Amino acid sequence: MTDSELQSLVEKLSVKYFDRPFAHKAYFNNRLRTTGGRYLLHSHNIEFNKKSYEQFGMKELEGIILHELCHYHLHIEGKGYKHRDSDFRLLLKQVGAPRFCSTIEENRKRKSRLHYLYECVKCNHVYNRKRKIDTEKYKCGKCMGNLRLKEKRHL
Repeated sequence: MTDSELQSLVEKLSVKYFDRPFAHKAYFNNRLRTTGGRYLLHSHNIEFNKKSYEQFGMKELEGIILHELCHYHLHIEGKGYKHRDSDFRLLLKQVGAPRFCSTIEENRKRKSRLHYLYECVKCNHVYNRKRKIDTEKYKCGKCMGNLRLKEKRHL
């Protein structure tokens, strides 16, 4: 599916379910990872995750479109457009839009992160860090001794 086909689908669903036109842009954003779609408040455009469509098909995409159109139309009207607002939840029910989208399998398989273990040369206190630190710049917080990299490991 191309961006132009997505645009026409969003416009069609907006008129069908909301009786109002969608007057902004709808497009795929390949950088979206954790969500099926995103309504942009300042530009009123809607971005969609192409992986949701590829993995789950047209029915899932239509549900995501309806969900994002709920945000869109409520925001344009000045009503409660956030997930916790009663206006939003009521409109979701009226149009049959899902509250959440299906989880993309690729996101569930997170890459294991590298962790660094540093040890104080004086008092042997061990520091576990997610990021690498400069051992020339940082010292032990207990005795001000020098730190050395003990090991790198994947968690």
